[in-house]
Amino acid sequence: MVDRNENQAPEKLQGKFQATVVCCILGIGALVSWNSILTIADYYYLVFPDYHPSRVLPLVYQPFALGTIVILSYHESKIDTRKRNLFGYILFTISTFLLIVLDLATKGRGGVGPYVGLCLIVASFGLSDATVQGGMIGDLSLMCSEFIQSFMAGLAVAGALTSGLRLITKAAFDNSHAGQRKGAMIFLAISTFIEFLCVMLYAYVFPKLPIVKYYRRKAALEGSKTVSADLAAAGIQNQSDLADDDSKNQRLSNKELLRQNVDYAVNLALIYVLTLSIFPGFLYENTGEHGLGAWYALVLVAMYNCWDLVGRYTPLVKWLKIENRKLITVAVLSRYLLVPAFYFTAKYGDQGWMIMLISVLGLTNGHLTVCILTAAPKGYKGPEQNALGNLLVIFLLGGIFAGVALDWLWLIGKKDAF
Repeated sequence: MVDRNENQAPEKLQGKFQATVVCCILGIGALVSWNSILTIADYYYLVFPDYHPSRVLPLVYQPFALGTIVILSYHESKIDTRKRNLFGYILFTISTFLLIVLDLATKGRGGVGPYVGLCLIVASFGLSDATVQGGMIGDLSLMCSEFIQSFMAGLAVAGALTSGLRLITKAAFDNSHAGQRKGAMIFLAISTFIEFLCVMLYAYVFPKLPIVKYYRRKAALEGSKTVSADLAAAGIQNQSDLADDDSKNQRLSNKELLRQNVDYAVNLALIYVLTLSIFPGFLYENTGEHGLGAWYALVLVAMYNCWDLVGRYTPLVKWLKIENRKLITVAVLSRYLLVPAFYFTAKYGDQGWMIMLISVLGLTNGHLTVCILTAAPKGYKGPEQNALGNLLVIFLLGGIFAGVALDWLWLIGKKDAF
């Protein structure tokens, strides 16, 4: 069956706004469960006070995310994108629900056993994250840049949403163990619902939008084998004959793509090395006592998430978007001046300066991430864009892993760190 809209220009196709909204929701689903873990870290500090949850859990999460994305990226041209993304969102849904089950089964008590169970579920989050982020960014890279921007904004919305809910639940419940536990359960229940919603949207809504069908059909014509199941779900059958021309099947190898975009890849990694070396562990354990008391770390996390969200929308303003590759490198390296700034502010400054610094960290993180991920795929064919999207996610997650590991360096010289 031939899609009657197949020859229309993409700007004339219906569904762009709906696709942008769905991409944002899918972005929320890609990170809301993990952000819920980070945001309720104060609850886990009550349950597991001796195990450094805000530092250990990211260190469990990231190796599984990084290892999975490396394997999937190596085989990306042979992996069905639809099955990959649905598997990731379904695993997110199940894993988030299991967090509720674990807490109910242990009645909110700590100990080594429940902590090991928590770590195992967090490891499954890492597997889900790599499956979804690589799959979605690769898939959206062969479409218009607004979809990637919206998906990346959704990642930040997840942080802002969880921070806002955390402040509300903290105000609604007292600081007792029971109050913290109620707030945590509300978080995880909302996250489970959002993950289930993402499964439904990706399975039944997104592939049927005209503009999405246009870009996926275009990718199939350019030799992509990863979109066939999505096209079938949209009612477009018999796509195997679209890419029989060998000249259309020829594409740059992953090695060639990486060589041409090594600056984008390294810069993306450097962005997250810095960000995750500060957020969230430094905020919970190295900022000391201030006038905000128990609210201090939550406010800092909320400020980071809100400004990260703002930063992911600022590239929509043309004169703010950085497209020059050398200028992106300069901006990324300049962010490392924040390391001494955070150190001396934590040691000598007050909470106002710290709030300002964490806002700058979030704003630049979101802005530079979107600038890189929307600029890199331009000029390539569909299969190459999908492969490049996966390669960039490897460096993004690699940067996060390195940042999480370096975050432990802040404990050097700190009394009672271990």
